[in-house]
Amino acid sequence: IALADGRMAKAVVVGVDPETDLAVLQINLKDLPAITLGHSENAQVGDIVLAIGNPFGVGQTVTMGIISAMGRNSVGINTYENFIQTDAAVNPGNSGGALVDVDGNLLGINSAIYSRNGGSLGIGFAIPVSTIKMVMEEIITKGEVVRGWIGVDPQDITPEMAESFNLKQVKGTIIAGVVRNGPAFQAGMKPGDILTQIGKDPIQSRTDMFYQVAKLKPASKVPFKLLREGKEMSVEVVVGKREVPKPEK
Repeated sequence: IALADGRMAKAVVVGVDPETDLAVLQINLKDLPAITLGHSENAQVGDIVLAIGNPFGVGQTVTMGIISAMGRNSVGINTYENFIQTDAAVNPGNSGGALVDVDGNLLGINSAIYSRNGGSLGIGFAIPVSTIKMVMEEIITKGEVVRGWIGVDPQDITPEMAESFNLKQVKGTIIAGVVRNGPAFQAGMKPGDILTQIGKDPIQSRTDMFYQVAKLKPASKVPFKLLREGKEMSVEVVVGKREVPKPEK
């Protein structure tokens, strides 16, 4: 680990979470500066942000931009995506650097860019501090990130599907498959069911379902609202624990 004041230290990996591309590292140095964690849930489109990193290895660099979008998902980078999108110039070497607000509070960690040539096109993605804090606390206290699992293969509902199922809105997610003897199977879910709500939270999409299920505590009992053959119904699912994938070497 190289610090801005020139000091360097070997880091110990406390834990990793491949599904969000985050890790917790520990170094043994004194007088370490600490950043203040901001509140990404309060950030809004148009807010000014600064991206800090070491693009192309030229040294610590700060670029400025705005928040272009919040809650960006389906980018295809991580399993769980809830990115802050920014037009602040983010290039190779910025990944892992801070995205801060005008007061220097951490809003996110720069993760990836959309680019056709490897350089910045004004579409950068940062993992929000709300996700970072959750992952950090789970790794430090438990050694891993514990997530809920119900054992289904969900798909987004297309306008054509909505018309076929006589749905008024293209919301929810359709269950394409159910893992035999998994939590959803044991609760009575079937392929073709349309999942509309988990607990008190309405489900908007496949990605939304993944996030909501991940937040559930294993062994907890949670009501799931479904549409089956046009009729509303509810089943109670005993949430399982998602297996932690092994990081790629």
